[in-house]
Amino acid sequence: MQTPTSPTPRISVFGHESASPSAVATQFGGRTDLSLDCDLAIFAINAETGIAAETIEQWHAFAELQTPRMIVVTGIESGQSDFDDAVLLANRVLDQTITPYLVLHDEAGLPCALISLGDLTVRNYESGKVVIQSCEPEHETLVSEFRSEYLAEMEISGESAFAAGMLFPAIPVWIERGIGVDIVEGFIATLDLPSAS
Repeated sequence: MQTPTSPTPRISVFGHESASPSAVATQFGGRTDLSLDCDLAIFAINAETGIAAETIEQWHAFAELQTPRMIVVTGIESGQSDFDDAVLLANRVLDQTITPYLVLHDEAGLPCALISLGDLTVRNYESGKVVIQSCEPEHETLVSEFRSEYLAEMEISGESAFAAGMLFPAIPVWIERGIGVDIVEGFIATLDLPSAS
């Protein structure tokens, strides 16, 4: 867990240019030089274009290192494909991921909020800042099966599995609207970094 005196994590961002890895790196203080020497590897995948073969190879290069890895799914605003499809693909070609949040859409079909499968709160981003609120009963019903799977996986894995490089969260992100940015930052804050000596 990071403290105010913790060193800044070294974050490497990987992904095909269609997933905007440079924008992801800029947002989260990372680099795109394809370095395996990092505290966290973020893999940006585009919900519409999928996962490039090079990205798959880079993912698997981290398997023996047990470096914490996470997936940020970009392109969720395009409407052509969605977060769930991207996660299914990641599960097939990378590793089994967890999805602590699912996307909620506004009446125009654009992503506007994320629902937590952990506590069923809704993180609403429509106002330009995060507003946390209770979920509607219909949302609770809609995500109940996903929530059961998520809670079972967290019970088996434990809270520290991400920082240990054994659990891989997939987070929907729309940087321009701030969607998911706070969640990724929260995961980054859980990293156990060696203290500077």
